[in-house]
Amino acid sequence: MTGSCQVVDVGVDDDEYAKLIRRMNPPRVVIDNDACDHATVIRVDSVNKHGILLEVVQVLTDLNLVITKAYISSDGSWFMDVFNVTDRDGNKIWDEEIISYIQKSLGSDACFFPNLTSSASVMPSNDHTFVELTGTDRPGLLSEICAVLANSKCNVAKAELWTHNARVAAVVRVTDESTRRAVEDPEKLSMIKELLCNVLKGDDGSRTASMTVSMGHTHTERRLHQMMFSNRDYERIGATEGDDKSWPQVAVMDCSEKDYSVVIMRSKDRPKLLFDTLCTLTDMQYVVHHGTVDTGEEEAYQEYYIRHVDGHPISSEAERQRVIECLEAAIERRATEGLELVLRTEDRIGLLSYITRIFRENGLTITRAEISTEDGKAFDTFFLSEMSGNPVEAKTIDSISRQLGHMIVRLKQNPLLASSKSPEVAGAAGFLFGNLFKASFQSFWLVGSNS
Repeated sequence: MTGSCQVVDVGVDDDEYAKLIRRMNPPRVVIDNDACDHATVIRVDSVNKHGILLEVVQVLTDLNLVITKAYISSDGSWFMDVFNVTDRDGNKIWDEEIISYIQKSLGSDACFFPNLTSSASVMPSNDHTFVELTGTDRPGLLSEICAVLANSKCNVAKAELWTHNARVAAVVRVTDESTRRAVEDPEKLSMIKELLCNVLKGDDGSRTASMTVSMGHTHTERRLHQMMFSNRDYERIGATEGDDKSWPQVAVMDCSEKDYSVVIMRSKDRPKLLFDTLCTLTDMQYVVHHGTVDTGEEEAYQEYYIRHVDGHPISSEAERQRVIECLEAAIERRATEGLELVLRTEDRIGLLSYITRIFRENGLTITRAEISTEDGKAFDTFFLSEMSGNPVEAKTIDSISRQLGHMIVRLKQNPLLASSKSPEVAGAAGFLFGNLFKASFQSFWLVGSNS
């Protein structure tokens, strides 16, 4: 297997009618810190087009803002959203630079008239080489990948890795050790591709392994969702029909009188949850016409009225089941279970290879990783479990603490998902619909923002 350079062309919307409508109806963004006691209220309305909801949410989540409530409505050709947002500490958004950035980003044509793929499009870069990897997960895989890169005289500048249902996806930015820029030597790139492909395939020659190498920048988390979806991580390996689990809970029902399919999700609340579910609905070619999002101290509730891009609701039991499985996967991919280990230290060539080797030697597997470097410092976050999938034992934590103690700034054992069954979702099927077409947009906002 050989890697290939895949660069997505960012097209331009040449439809003259769309341009006319855009000029006549520019996007309008209102940011209000007075309407709600506990959050900043952001109201967005614009001409509607498939994909703009995800674009808006992506702008907010990229700023590490937390969406506590949302109301979504697209009536024909018009798009109206209300978001209640806070920072990670639960405070309103007062920073003028952030407010100005939101205004400019959400009010720009680039955000509101995207391609279907634009939120994960590739932009040229000479600073890094981008390596995308997907395949079957196994213990020690990231350690082997890092060893190959270190032996090839490449430094990992930034990386993010997700695992789910025995699949793995990673986006890695690397630089050439000699130049501190993108790897440009064709022979070196060819060698790296071959070595990494061999690592991904492993001893069993996994047919699901794939990789690409490019000289372009992409939205990492958006791309990881696409890679995991393409690798069919929503298919549970070894699952049986009688398997029962508590979180997340996803239900899909018919709303025949309005020709929608209704999707209801209850799950543990966490940052970027809305972004994750919208990525999957967009990738599956569904349009959210109406919806509401509400979060509490522990639980998040999402309810959407959707149709396929062809205008039809979900039409078969097989399609309904696939939507459920894919949304469950979207929620689970960014799980924070297991041992959370945050490291800060001076960056150096081979550092990541050294850290991941310690994990492997202590019998740990990496379920998720976020790796970055800035101004000569390495900032790494790992979520770890025993190779059996069980929580990390105390003696193992002591061992890695001794070996990495000077780097550790946070070490937390996150609990497994609650074993008790979560509240039934089906009973709420008509909650939004009963009010959605009766209440006006403004009245919903006034009620939702002050609750």
